[in-house]
Amino acid sequence: MIVSGCDVGSLTSKAVVMTVDNGRSRIAGSAIIRSRTKPQQSAREAMQAALDKAGMTVDDIENCVGTGYGRGKIEFVNEAVSEIKCHAQGAHWLLPSARTVIDIGGQDCKAIKLDRDGKVEDFITNDKCASGTGRFLEVMAKVLNIDLSELSSLSAKSHSPMTLASTCTVWAQADVIEHFNMDVPIEDIAAGINTAMAGRVALLVNSLGVEKDVCMTGGVSKNAGVVNTLEGLIGCGIKRIRKADAQLAGAIGAAIIAAEKMAA
Repeated sequence: MIVSGCDVGSLTSKAVVMTVDNGRSRIAGSAIIRSRTKPQQSAREAMQAALDKAGMTVDDIENCVGTGYGRGKIEFVNEAVSEIKCHAQGAHWLLPSARTVIDIGGQDCKAIKLDRDGKVEDFITNDKCASGTGRFLEVMAKVLNIDLSELSSLSAKSHSPMTLASTCTVWAQADVIEHFNMDVPIEDIAAGINTAMAGRVALLVNSLGVEKDVCMTGGVSKNAGVVNTLEGLIGCGIKRIRKADAQLAGAIGAAIIAAEKMAA
């Protein structure tokens, strides 16, 4: 069986092509691209890139599920499913022991509690404010004129992290500009940004309640500065995902759901 999942987010779009044989699933091809203005274009480009890596064509796909904020605009999917359900299934596939999943997307942050089968028991989201989301980090990286990925490596060199006066993206941006113009070392500013992000996410996670094992999905899971600080704020370690890129969790979950629909 060949299935696929497509996760169109506000910052990045992800696609996974998966083969399923006798209940065993394997990623044949995957792609992560910068989201375009139109979700339809993002979906097409991401899926084509994943198909190219798998050495397949769209005609090989037997079932495809879409997710993400742009899921309703994906033209080639058989069904659209919520991000919560897809990230839960994806996280369970990536780390079967996971009971708490923290997903930081471009425009929201989600904390999801799972049962042993990867089903959603409870969840909480923050989609009313940019702080605590990937957009917050993106805005701050632009202010510092650095690549988003550099926030992690720079913060690791910090000896005296700055403290942001506010976690509001607008006020924090002004705060970062002020510190930058005062010649505060950029690594200390980066560390302060990551700490502010972690603090905002920790409030959400702690309000849900932490149950081990904990893992992170989404692009921010690659930012060691945020992850390491968040561990201290929630009082437990966060398991690193090794099986595949954690940013693909939503697309992986969508592909798994597509396979389940075929088997039903």
